[in-house]
Amino acid sequence: MSELPSTTDAPDRLTTDDRSRELVGRMTIGEKVSQLLYTAPAIERLGIPAYNWWNECLHGLARAGRATVFPQTIGIAASFNRDLTRRVADTIATEARARHHATARETGGHTGQYQGLTFWTPNINIFRDPRWGRGQETWGEDPFLTAELATQFVKGLQGEHPNYLKVAACAKHFAVHSGPEELRHEFDAHVGPRDLWETYLPAFERLVAEGVESVMGAYNRVNGEPACAHTTLLGDILRDQWGFEGHVVSDCWAIKDFHLHHKVTKSAVESAALAINQGCDLNCGEAYSALLGAIDQGLVDEETIDRSVTRLMRTRIKLGQFDDPESVPFTSTSEDVAECDTHRRLALETASESIVLLKNNGVLPLREDLRRIFLVGPNAASIDALLGNYSGLGRSLITLAEGLCDRLPARATLEYRHGYQLHTANTNPVDWSPHEAENADVTIFAAGLSILLEGEEGEALASHLAGDREDIRLPHSQVEGINNILRTGARVVLVLFSGSPIALGDLAERVDAIVWVGYPGCEGGRAVAEMLYGDTNPAGRLPVTWPKSVDDLPDFEDYAMAGRTHRYATTEPAYPFGFGLSYSEFEYRAVWIDETAVDADSVLTVTAEVANMSDRDGDEVVQVYTRRLDADEHAPRQSLRGFERVRIPANDTTRVEFQVPAKLLAEAGETGERVVHPGTYDVIVAGQAPTPAGPGPGITTRFEVCGPSVKPTVAE
Repeated sequence: MSELPSTTDAPDRLTTDDRSRELVGRMTIGEKVSQLLYTAPAIERLGIPAYNWWNECLHGLARAGRATVFPQTIGIAASFNRDLTRRVADTIATEARARHHATARETGGHTGQYQGLTFWTPNINIFRDPRWGRGQETWGEDPFLTAELATQFVKGLQGEHPNYLKVAACAKHFAVHSGPEELRHEFDAHVGPRDLWETYLPAFERLVAEGVESVMGAYNRVNGEPACAHTTLLGDILRDQWGFEGHVVSDCWAIKDFHLHHKVTKSAVESAALAINQGCDLNCGEAYSALLGAIDQGLVDEETIDRSVTRLMRTRIKLGQFDDPESVPFTSTSEDVAECDTHRRLALETASESIVLLKNNGVLPLREDLRRIFLVGPNAASIDALLGNYSGLGRSLITLAEGLCDRLPARATLEYRHGYQLHTANTNPVDWSPHEAENADVTIFAAGLSILLEGEEGEALASHLAGDREDIRLPHSQVEGINNILRTGARVVLVLFSGSPIALGDLAERVDAIVWVGYPGCEGGRAVAEMLYGDTNPAGRLPVTWPKSVDDLPDFEDYAMAGRTHRYATTEPAYPFGFGLSYSEFEYRAVWIDETAVDADSVLTVTAEVANMSDRDGDEVVQVYTRRLDADEHAPRQSLRGFERVRIPANDTTRVEFQVPAKLLAEAGETGERVVHPGTYDVIVAGQAPTPAGPGPGITTRFEVCGPSVKPTVAE
């Protein structure tokens, strides 16, 4: 333990800042530099235990043994549920605390990789292109949705104690980063001020305003400068404009890229000096081992070192690492909490809420009197299809095959065959699957992708683009298999596992139903089976547009937003952002706004009346979009301004109210300056985003913003 007084001691209470400065003041220069590496050694004389900063929890504790595995982030995003998102994060933090304290008790407080309380989560990069393999880690393509859900995730992780963090969250990868994976160590992402402030920065700005403890830089350069040592991003914007007080961490081994790949420096000494001088406090990697040499050469001064170490000590103090465990909340969590029944039930709830029904001609829900079910496909019994990347493991990972076995009516039979490989053609020419499908009442084809085909550099073993996809079509081997079965006249329910959009071509017209389940986690198979049989009513919505073809996308390496996402695309998608079907039928009956003319300081109240026209209770995700009628061609076509997932009883009507601050209408101009423009605006309330073909199911009304243009202040 440190000899410094606790932040809870009285009457001589010291602030966290006081404690961190005093602690750093006792360190030698060598000790200070040692604490800037993610593998921070112990300083026994000061009571500072060894600490490894590296930990991951995108959708559950990752890479550290037994944990509750929730759906991959893109699936949680599909729930469009703020409260659920926060509960998931709080549960993850509870398991993290239990594991950390169990380890610390055994080691005298020293913790290694994946055992600490600092988590490099969430990933709030914008999923601008479906070919990016790491898009599965994000909250989708929309800045507003990303900010809303990621804020809840951070609050769930960090808790609300006035003195202590439950765990420390990290917003990554700051700030313009979404592929290509195979070029990330040398790539220079060129982005104009308008797209930077309209799309790439808003979620980061929101999380900083909400108190996220750390920010991680990206591997790539942004407009010529390395993201982990970027004058504008780290200095002008993050610290000066936004007032960020937490610490900045590099992506892992990103600083050595400065001299090895980006060629902006000539040596490790210069790279380390550049990074810390520009505000990168913590090094995931080894580059900061060269900082003593940089100090000797006059490239870095001790005041800069002190600044960064103080920020890091402040985080550790807020986590209670130097205090008596009895005085720190969260330390009494049982070691047996991981994968407990309560957490598994939450994983099941989350997986159920994340399922998106894309098509249904009446085959779903499956009737209880169906006698012969045929399950086929490479993802039917695959745990890879449950996990996604950055995943933990559990004692029980329920595949679709297992979920269906558990749910199957007593008199029904279930025939299972692997049938077709994930991405390569069958070597054996004999194919029994069409025969089985022909004799079944319904065929469930478990298709899609897995972490073999999409993910991070070095992990997607079957991707020749280091985790990205060259095309977004379903792999040919699976297309052939589905075609073989369809030729028999079989009724086919297509269940798609993936972390990104899949272009189905004419298969979408020929199968009877299509269900997208993401990477649904440890209870995924059970959740999908229950949904197929109608025990649950699907209400997930797409957090990313599904294009019809890769031909509808701009060049992957082009970071301009023109032609991308529901906000800028001009081609009709296969499935729009926010889309999802239900076993219920909803009708948008009326929309009211409290004022038809507002000024830039007003808050517009939007009220929608939505009816459930069916005999079944169901959830609808009511979405609010705005569109400025006289906007120039570079402005967004529309922007998401609100959403609520609401339960509407059968044959009932509900009203949903939204508060839309007029300042939320601000748009970034050519210089990046955000302005609320006077003029005429449409409000579209619907169950999906408008597309180039029209607003879709929903209602549009209109209002005026009066007065001169207004420039909102930071974080408004």
